[in-house]
This record gives sequence, structure tokens and C-alpha cells, in this order.
Amino acid sequence: MITQVAKRFVKTVLPLAQGLSITFRHQPPFHEPITVQYPEQKRPMYPRARWRHVLRRYDNGLERCIGCSLCAGACPARCIYVEAAENSDENRYSPGERYAVRYEINMLRCIFCGYCQEACPTGAIVLRDDYELADYHRSDFIYTKEMLLEPIPTPKEE
Repeated sequence: MITQVAKRFVKTVLPLAQGLSITFRHQPPFHEPITVQYPEQKRPMYPRARWRHVLRRYDNGLERCIGCSLCAGACPARCIYVEAAENSDENRYSPGERYAVRYEINMLRCIFCGYCQEACPTGAIVLRDDYELADYHRSDFIYTKEMLLEPIPTPKEE
């Protein structure tokens, strides 16, 4: 009779005690909490983090994007749309013959794989570590060229 009670005890209470021991080991007296107060404190990002897209410029202010659409072709989610136009001597946007007159990324479809960055021959599009991409309306997740372009660099004073 005592052996049956002991067997029943081992079958029911011992696994419960083992599970609770894991829980108690992670409580504050034994383990430091890792809670971060998010808006005030931000965790450092990993070196290879890829989030918000940015269209870069040259130091003289010209756009790096030449409208080749290689980024759109490399995108597995098909979230990039590029419409190219010819540069003229009066209105020069990029150093090449063409430039992207319309550049859009649908961020709802983007999987942040970084293939667009790898496919770009001029290094125009890069994915930075800005991960705060929340918004309230679906239409606000289509990033236009104006939203993606870096500001024109200001000349450095000596």
C-alpha cells in the first residue's frame, strides 16, 4: 500500500515540482529582470539588422538611383515599383542618363530580406536600423521617393 502511494506521488507531484523549479529559478532573487522601458530606452540593434529603406545621395546632392529597376527585379515580395525617366542637362537628378521619377515601396509586403540592397549597382538603396515603422492607415505604408530620400547634404564649413 505504501509503495502504491509512493508511486502515485512520484508520477504526479515530482514532474510538477520539476516544472516549478524552473519557474522559481527565473524569479528576481535568482535572476536579473531584462525589462526595458521602451520609449525611453532602446535596446541596441544587431549589426546586420535590416529595417527601414533609405535612398542615398551623393555628396554633391545628386541621387544615386539611376532607375535601373534591378531592386524591383530582385525583390521576392514584389513590393518595389520604379518608373524611370531620362535626365536632361537642365534638370539633372542623377549622374547617369536616367533617374527614378517614381520610386515606391509597399512596406506591408516587404519581408526585409535585403535583396534590393544587394542588387543595386550604385548603392542607392540601403536598409537602416530604424525599426519604428508603425502607422494607423494602410495607405501610409506605401513609401514614396520623397519619403525615402536622404536630405540634401549641407556643405561643411571650415
